[in-house]
Amino acid sequence: MPHFTKPDEGSWTEHYPELGTAPVSYADSISPEYYELERDAIFGRTWLNVGRVEQLAKKGSFFTKELDAARTSVIVVRGMDDEVRAFHNICRHRGNKLVWSDFPREETSGVCRNFTCKYHGWRYGLEGELTFVQQEEEFFNLDKADYSLASVQCEVWEGFIFVNLDPSNTTSAREHLGELGKGLEGYPFHEMTQVHKYRAEVGSNWKLFIDAFAEFYHAPVLHAKQAVADESTKLQSYGYEALAYGLDGPHGMVSSWGGMAPPKDPSMVKPIERVVRSGLFGPWDQPDIAGLDELPPGVNPARHKAWGVDSFVFFPNFMMLIWKPGWVLTYHYWPTSYNTHIFEGTCYFVPPKNARERLAQELAVVTFKEYALQDGNTLEATQMMLESRTPVDRFPLNDQEILIRHLHASVRRSVHEFQQQSAKTPARDRHEEMRR
Repeated sequence: MPHFTKPDEGSWTEHYPELGTAPVSYADSISPEYYELERDAIFGRTWLNVGRVEQLAKKGSFFTKELDAARTSVIVVRGMDDEVRAFHNICRHRGNKLVWSDFPREETSGVCRNFTCKYHGWRYGLEGELTFVQQEEEFFNLDKADYSLASVQCEVWEGFIFVNLDPSNTTSAREHLGELGKGLEGYPFHEMTQVHKYRAEVGSNWKLFIDAFAEFYHAPVLHAKQAVADESTKLQSYGYEALAYGLDGPHGMVSSWGGMAPPKDPSMVKPIERVVRSGLFGPWDQPDIAGLDELPPGVNPARHKAWGVDSFVFFPNFMMLIWKPGWVLTYHYWPTSYNTHIFEGTCYFVPPKNARERLAQELAVVTFKEYALQDGNTLEATQMMLESRTPVDRFPLNDQEILIRHLHASVRRSVHEFQQQSAKTPARDRHEEMRR
């Protein structure tokens, strides 16, 4: 019998019949050719979250973001008019990378009044305009107004900065995030300015790490040694079921129960957890800020008293976890090839008021890192065997793995639509679009 109410169809997967229930192919995760299609069909055309407004605390603040999957680097900057903008990170003179520090492939950040090319000294204002050309008189009919930085669509939603590299895009970031995004509006993200970040290079396809974090089926097995033994045994015996799942366009979410408060049995937690009142699920004590007592409708959509965390998968590569105790965890998966990607994990807390609260946050952060390492450790083994192309090429997914089924279906749909559109677009128009 299910622990929590399921749809009338009997399962969440069957509630969305377009997904089907057949075994799934992972051919989309082992093909260099398919990855090239994903780069054009998805990362070159979809809204991508690249950061938070807190990274641009003052006028002139900037950071760069390497978008290898989209074949570019972007500068994100707060202008003197306080607007947040994004530009391709390329000098209009000879194509040099405009903003970088010691190593051109590494991201950087800072505060400045203008951007100066390291190669020939061309300078650009924070709004992208070309302001200075070294030995301008040596050029032929050069009009600086014609050589501003190449702009990138940039929008801010709930403090999260998104860019879209498709110049023909007409969908706003808010529209792209759909009903799941709309249901989060009003959550106090802006209060959570204590930030801890992890970054790792992972030897697997980008979708495989999303798969790992989009289900809890693995938790009692993979994390058995680190989790409390009794809890692991209980999950293995009775199984895991979510409070609710939701799909909207290419996005999905799972709402989960439990584990967010100090257990009645002291033996169920480690001594350090009892001392600082924290652990994997974050600090036990909810911060006293507005917005946590009356949650937006998209958070804990079932309004279940056992609720503990909601996990949102915003297509293509942005995950957000909202925890009952009042903190947020985000994941990003940035492809660098068909079988490698960069994983970023970021923890957001309300700033601590004393040493114990700071230690509570630190314990949550380092515990998360250990669990993430365990998840990441399986991925290269998965990638290796998928690439072996054994006769096993279809894999059964259970009802708890609905977000995995949905992610791969969304990727296939995006690639298919791109291929159809490309087939209808004359080669001359494609070349003109590339030239622009």
